[in-house]
Amino acid sequence: MAASLRWWDWCDEAFAEARARGVPVLLFVRAAWCRFSKELDRQVFADPRVQALVKDRFVAIQVDKDRRPDLDARYSKGGWPTLAWLDDTGELLAADTYLEADELVARLQLVADYYVKNRELIKLRIAELEERQKQEDGARGPRVGPRTPQLSLEIVEQVARTVLENADPQWGGWGREHKFPNTEALDFALVRWSQTGDQAMLQLVRRTLRCMQEGEIHDRVEGGFYRYATQPDWSVPNHEKMLDSNAQRLHVYLEAHQVFGDESYRQTAEGILRWMYGTLLDLEHKAFKGSQDAHPAYARLLTLEQRKAMGAPPCDPTLFANWNAIAASSLLKASMVLREPKHKEQALATLDFIVEELFDEHRGVYHYWDGMYHLPGLLSDQAYVLRALVDALQYAGESRYLRPAKRLADWTIENLQSPTGGFYDTPYDPSAYGGLRRRNRSILENSVMAEALLRLAALVREDDYADTARATLESFAQDYKRYGHFVAGYARAVDLLFHEPVHVTIVGPRGSELVRQLVEAALRPYVASRIVQVLDPVHDKELFERSGLPGPRNLFEPARAYVQRGRGSLAETADPNRLPALMTRVERGS
Repeated sequence: MAASLRWWDWCDEAFAEARARGVPVLLFVRAAWCRFSKELDRQVFADPRVQALVKDRFVAIQVDKDRRPDLDARYSKGGWPTLAWLDDTGELLAADTYLEADELVARLQLVADYYVKNRELIKLRIAELEERQKQEDGARGPRVGPRTPQLSLEIVEQVARTVLENADPQWGGWGREHKFPNTEALDFALVRWSQTGDQAMLQLVRRTLRCMQEGEIHDRVEGGFYRYATQPDWSVPNHEKMLDSNAQRLHVYLEAHQVFGDESYRQTAEGILRWMYGTLLDLEHKAFKGSQDAHPAYARLLTLEQRKAMGAPPCDPTLFANWNAIAASSLLKASMVLREPKHKEQALATLDFIVEELFDEHRGVYHYWDGMYHLPGLLSDQAYVLRALVDALQYAGESRYLRPAKRLADWTIENLQSPTGGFYDTPYDPSAYGGLRRRNRSILENSVMAEALLRLAALVREDDYADTARATLESFAQDYKRYGHFVAGYARAVDLLFHEPVHVTIVGPRGSELVRQLVEAALRPYVASRIVQVLDPVHDKELFERSGLPGPRNLFEPARAYVQRGRGSLAETADPNRLPALMTRVERGS
């Protein structure tokens, strides 16, 4: 960072300074792992001409895009770094990506001169925008009376067609210039194959995962994947490694191993785990750091010995709630698919850290920890943490995560729900500046939240959560098509609403060997939509009574699994060997 250039945080004082001096704001949105952000900081902002102009004619604010996703969503210009030009109330005037020193000098002079000459015109334009926004909000208004049904399985069918049409027929995945795997679409493809037998979906998943693991995007030395590739064949990657994207890829490789039984998928999943534990795990807090920096020269070394001699790229030590929740969900799956209990122990330890250190029942889940908790109430954190708590309820075989799950769901509904359906990305803040005054609704995060609420509703057997999930999905039913294949997660949530999950309830004493065997039998095979729940008639008395299921029949049968769908009980067994076949039969409606 340029030592003589003062950077403000996003705060009231920074905007007060801009108003007092009558100057615009320069917002630098960077990423801790981004090489170009560092180059802009160390080289371009070190130029004496740049420094002089910024000091004299701007208030400079710098934020990390991962620590402030709310600002990133409103100001970034499609990537990082972003240079956003704001007025003294935080309203966006213009935005640029990376600029060389000469280019930045010219832009600084242009923006500063324009701001001085046109401040009143800018204020008038912003006032008009605000008034238009108020009118649009008023026109939408809260819903009254019954909703017009808008959801149907045609949404699922349409997204399925788009996923196939937009996919790369040779190398798998989606995109040409920037190649991301889009794990939501891969997961959705497996769901569709499971329900319809669509072989094109199955081949898309196989082609994508095979080409990814054979491509340069896959680090076969230390395990894990780089963030994205710049070529269709998964070559020429950007070499940063992220916790969230690796945890998501771990999940899809585990699912693929369940479906195909392919040993290479298992090995790839184990490589991701090896990297996560060896590089990102914060042993003190039992959670995972956010990312590892890009270092192309290091990445091109082909042996561990060579890499040890050079020294590994540094990691961003920030512990993000949403990313750690994603990791916990994937680790829970890994514990069952790979038959390795330590992954469940780590997942629950990570989740316990989130619940104990980052969850406030009055303010929601905080976004990140760096020795202190920061930024409470973002939808992304509430959604992914709720999903992880719902997963833990199934994999842990106990109900201790039920209370925080319900408290978190209730807080989110109370504080983030939009009157038109769905959830805002941030809590209401009357003192917010600029773009933060307008709350967004992300279809991705709303879909995660809706799916978590549907599963929670099934676990607690309360329809209110399912009704909220339905309203959430309905609120996007008119405009989901404009997002193309990126709304596979939305289609999966809609599908879950219409194809109720196979619900396996294991009734018996906690900790008994038969209960453990039945839980493993229920969780180990691939089932597209499944909920597994252990109810101890003694310790879970209220939930057990609400289930309407009978208790153990006699002392010689300490546990029994009931396979249900919706409100119907369709099969039961005390034999772990029979349970997977019964689940498959129920899932396929036979």
